[in-house]
Amino acid sequence: MTATARTQPAGAGAAAEAEAAGTRAAGTGPAAEGVPELDELAGDWLPAARLAHLPSLRNQWGQGHVNQDLTSLSWLAFPPYSGGYHTGVLRIDGVPPAAERLRWSPWGVERAAALGALSVRTEVRMGYERSRVLWRITLRNDSADPVGATVEQELLAMFAHREADWGWLYGTPWNSGHHHDFYATERLRAEVSAPRPRQVQVLPHGERWIRLGSPRIPGIQRDEDSAPMLLESELPDHSAPDSGRVRAPGAPCLVRRLAVIRAGGEAVPVGDPSAAYTVRPGTDLRVGTVALGAGDAIGFEVRVDRTGADGVIATHGNHPDSAQIGLAGGRLSLRIGGEYAVAADPLPPGGWHRVAVRVTGDGAALLVEDAVVAATEPWWGGQRWTAGLPGDDILLVEDTLSRARSAYAFTGAPDELTAEGARGTARWEVLLGPGESRELGFVLEIGESATGVAAAAASAAASFDDGFAEVAERWRTTWRDAFTPDNPQFSGYLPTLHTKDRDLARTYYLGALLAVYMRNTQVSRTGPVFLTGGPRLGPTTTFFWDQSEFARSAAMLEPRGMRAWIVAALAQPYDHCHSFDTYNQLPVGNHYAANDHALFRTATAYLAVTGDTSLLAEVAGGRSVLDHLRAIAYRPRSRRAAFGEGVLVDLGRDAWELLECVPNYRDAVVSFNAGYAGMLRSLAVLLRFLGEDAEAAAAEADGDRLAQAVLGQYAGDGRWRVAHPEGTDAIGHCLDFALVAADMTEDLPAGLRDEMVAFVTGHLLDGDWMRALDPQDPVAPFSDRPDHGAAGAFAAWPGATAYGLCRLGRSDLAAGVLRRAHRTTSGALWGQAMEVTEDGSYRVAERGVSNRESVAAVAVTEAVIAGLFGVEAGLSSLGGGAVEGTLDTEYGRLTGVRSAGFDLPASS
Repeated sequence: MTATARTQPAGAGAAAEAEAAGTRAAGTGPAAEGVPELDELAGDWLPAARLAHLPSLRNQWGQGHVNQDLTSLSWLAFPPYSGGYHTGVLRIDGVPPAAERLRWSPWGVERAAALGALSVRTEVRMGYERSRVLWRITLRNDSADPVGATVEQELLAMFAHREADWGWLYGTPWNSGHHHDFYATERLRAEVSAPRPRQVQVLPHGERWIRLGSPRIPGIQRDEDSAPMLLESELPDHSAPDSGRVRAPGAPCLVRRLAVIRAGGEAVPVGDPSAAYTVRPGTDLRVGTVALGAGDAIGFEVRVDRTGADGVIATHGNHPDSAQIGLAGGRLSLRIGGEYAVAADPLPPGGWHRVAVRVTGDGAALLVEDAVVAATEPWWGGQRWTAGLPGDDILLVEDTLSRARSAYAFTGAPDELTAEGARGTARWEVLLGPGESRELGFVLEIGESATGVAAAAASAAASFDDGFAEVAERWRTTWRDAFTPDNPQFSGYLPTLHTKDRDLARTYYLGALLAVYMRNTQVSRTGPVFLTGGPRLGPTTTFFWDQSEFARSAAMLEPRGMRAWIVAALAQPYDHCHSFDTYNQLPVGNHYAANDHALFRTATAYLAVTGDTSLLAEVAGGRSVLDHLRAIAYRPRSRRAAFGEGVLVDLGRDAWELLECVPNYRDAVVSFNAGYAGMLRSLAVLLRFLGEDAEAAAAEADGDRLAQAVLGQYAGDGRWRVAHPEGTDAIGHCLDFALVAADMTEDLPAGLRDEMVAFVTGHLLDGDWMRALDPQDPVAPFSDRPDHGAAGAFAAWPGATAYGLCRLGRSDLAAGVLRRAHRTTSGALWGQAMEVTEDGSYRVAERGVSNRESVAAVAVTEAVIAGLFGVEAGLSSLGGGAVEGTLDTEYGRLTGVRSAGFDLPASS
């Protein structure tokens, strides 16, 4: 093939040089007054070394994660299409360069590296409202001499079409199976800049139990591990109920002499060396723990007394990537890291056989009497996906197990395009004169029809420059629409903040951008939704708690979507899940104690913002929304603690249902007891509006009694006691401050308010962010997660804390928190957790399975609206009551407040 990619003459790279210096082209057309151009909110170029968590990539339908090389993506999902492994790396003269610098914008991610005199810069964007990815590679010769290079782009598209299994731990495709495997995928991501691809997904992480017989469903086993959820090597099974995960039976056999054989040859017994274990279909026996490194093996002797037997003999761990040795029709089989291998011949019955499985970075092998009888193949080898060349400039990848079809096309024909196994390679021979640059572009289209995706990819490649630019321009238009009444994108709009305070404005508008960025118009059958996080998790999932952290703002921006979401959420069994899959409307995960407060807060915020009281009569899950609100607020009547004075609500003993990683934050915690007090009083306001005065008085009395019990838990110096059956603990956590300040403001004497403020400013607020838990708290060393422990704070906590400070009369301190918050975004938007670094600065965390984005951080925007400007959108405004808030304060001015009593008529 003849290469026809565009080459730019010397001097034509001036725009690119300006771009690399950190400047951006202005968007076309003016934004609303006071609203910055979207380009101004995009990030600057940052060294890769400063980023703990690399940027994400999103559009209105899907999400993905950039990797540490220059082009590959992982965790790609456009439901119902789920992607596995990664999309392929760029090699220059046979070497995959690592990205040295990265820059994020809402419409794409740029990566750059220098290879001697050759500069390489790439940018990847998702098509606007398309299951499409577009890449542009720019090579520039920065020397005074000609430079030649062989440029090879690996092309992978391991997608599956799946209507089910869209939980928080959503299913991704593997050569064998469809399941979420966080750590195996992360190992593959970490290898993209290695000299050659390897099978690192088969290398297990961490110490694991060897289990004989029927394996558990992968995930943390609650009957064996009730420790805080630190997520260092294992995840809970937060899949959806339609995931189809079932336990395999044990294989009928006898097992003895279990051992781990180290790479150097040393054999270490596991369990009782003299024991012979009987395995049957229902056997579930833990023998001992083992950590496996590269070159290590698990070995044992096995005797099978029946021909044609099926089932599992032994499993290393309860993980999706666990080595699982079994029998398939009497033949030994190995399942590991998404791969499956089976011996050619049955294992002879009646005698003992020495069996082992050895793992290395180049694969896993199953051995009998030290001879390899089966082994995994390279994951790119074509076991499931096949790559072909239906046309000169098209690479087609087909999934043999689903309807997914993907096609790559190019802006100019590569010098060579090949297909082998599951992958293709496009090669260009590039020769650049001094100062010259050259652009290469390619497109990935995902769908169900082979001819359809090939035609769409070819069309997009033929008009690549226009399509690439259109993605950014449509994002700019969407951004303007978010602040414009009667716009075509949203059913509402957000307030415009006019202020001379540049730091406050940047935080406010970055929070608004986060809401726009996380809004998905395709995944939910109810309409637009604000996804909770990702992109390594949950491309269809919304958590009740996270949604509530910006309930007013969401109701202003997307009232129709929020109304539908509230009805769908209340139809879920929210007494035993924490979120739901909006694609199939199915519950996900364990119960959160926050659910009641979150759902009540979200529904009542919608009522007060929109004045749409018809929602109360809407039926969800067999009862009206009003009856849901009653049941939620009245929960204290059936959950009184059987300890203490019997007034506080007992939230249960499971720390996973509260802050997950703080082991003593359970039972009767102050935060949600204050929340219940606030809910009871708010319900009383609503009931009076509906003419139910007697019931309202009873609810208000319950709220007052509970509030007094909460005050009785004050430990002094801004801390609160957690009540347990065995006694109390004092703790210093921001969640107690936030909910007491928000829901019990009028109950707090002046001195107590001052102590609460002093505790937050002296122990939690830290630099540009904060710590969720006081580092001096005795439980801090046991709560080492950057979202809810002492090493940082969850995305919502600074916004919630700022709002609490406003409620306590310290808007000056709140404004300071909000002014600084934008400095912690690591060049993009806030993640699930921002962690403190060695130099005292904060960055978006990756550890603890943290999400790169978390919609809960829109709480900073909410804090400006409801805190600094007092636009509370409370239920007291219903029926012509007083509307809280002012549009002019010392912090600036708000216009376009789409709320009852402002841009909307007051509710009657």
